[in-house]
Amino acid sequence: MSNEPCCTDELIKKYAEKLKVCGHPLRLKLLCMIEKETTCVTDLWQCLNQSQPVISQHLAVLKDKGIVESEVQGNKRIYSVVDPFVKNIIANLGVDE
Repeated sequence: MSNEPCCTDELIKKYAEKLKVCGHPLRLKLLCMIEKETTCVTDLWQCLNQSQPVISQHLAVLKDKGIVESEVQGNKRIYSVVDPFVKNIIANLGVDE
């Protein structure tokens, strides 16, 4: 076996931070819902039976880490998952069930 690490410490740190952020159960639900269909904050908090401030706070964390982006369409802010690493994780949830 080679002494070369398969991932640099910098890469491991980057992925660990993303996993930590996405590991919160509510954030993971948000990511699944956002990836499944285009959605706005109102849809998210109503579907998850959470208050709007709670959902907005979690979305702000995901947005701050570059995992999701939002765009304004009319009077709604629409969210999408933009991080390829996280998109891959979401796409593979439930595959081995």
